[in-house]
Order: sequence, then C-alpha cells, then structure tokens
Amino acid sequence: MSSNSTHSKKYIEVSSKDLSLHCPMPQMSQWNSHPRVFLPIEKTGKAKCPYCGTEYVLIDFDPHHVGGH
Repeated sequence: MSSNSTHSKKYIEVSSKDLSLHCPMPQMSQWNSHPRVFLPIEKTGKAKCPYCGTEYVLIDFDPHHVGGH
C-alpha cells in the first residue's frame, strides 16, 4: 500500500494482496475515523470511500481477468 496526498484528498495504491479492500485500512493513522466500509474495487480497479473520499487504485488490476477465475 502506498499513499499520496493532494490538497487534503487521499490517493492510495493497493494491490490484490490488500483485498478485500475496506476503508479505513488498519495501517492508516486515522483507522477509527469512520465506520469500516468494504469497497468493491475488483471490477473496475478504482474505488472511492463514501465517508472520507479517499480514492483507491488497484495497481495490479487486469481488466481481462475480472473475478479471479
């Protein structure tokens, strides 16, 4: 997991080893800042937290191999 901050918005790159993805993640300093919400990132490679607006990008996303089969 890597994190970049742009003008108080968060952008976090995750890999398939971070799935199933939820926000906040345990590594985050504000891990208890809002209720845990699971984010469906597997189909599109991107997800945005509805609580804090953190944007997640799946760096090893393969659009031709959706669903893990």
